[in-house]
Amino acid sequence: MAIVTFYNCDPKDAPKTTMPAHLGANAIITCRGRLLLEKRRDSDIWGLVGGGCKKTETGLQAIVRETYEELGLRIPKERFQKLAVYDNPGRIAAFRDGSIWRMVIVVYGLDLPEEPQMRISSESKELRFFSREEIPNIEIAVTHRDIVEDWFVSHLDLL
Repeated sequence: MAIVTFYNCDPKDAPKTTMPAHLGANAIITCRGRLLLEKRRDSDIWGLVGGGCKKTETGLQAIVRETYEELGLRIPKERFQKLAVYDNPGRIAAFRDGSIWRMVIVVYGLDLPEEPQMRISSESKELRFFSREEIPNIEIAVTHRDIVEDWFVSHLDLL
């Protein structure tokens, strides 16, 4: 059984939240037009690198920390570019412990000149760069799918 189930604009099936809105930070990390995704251990689906902000963190501080925790990469905060905020109220994460959160996600971009040596954290099963053509063939967390699609649409000229 998955530890977390994600919903995005699914009023029929999404459970009602039990917790306040939760701020998260995710990264669109690219290398030569390919997008880095992690296969999540908690749900066995692909997602963007990132996670929840701690009480004392900004989104930028959180993505710097998460990039190190999940990839083993120390990236200076100046390298990240704020891309967007996804705050629709239907973006929900329901956890096995019964907590249900509305997610507000700040998305940061980072383009790498070459594929780095990364380490897989305990939160992930696999790390991989995907081309635009490969994306429709994998299961991506529904709360990240629109973010990924928006990025590819806005960067068609770079691919």
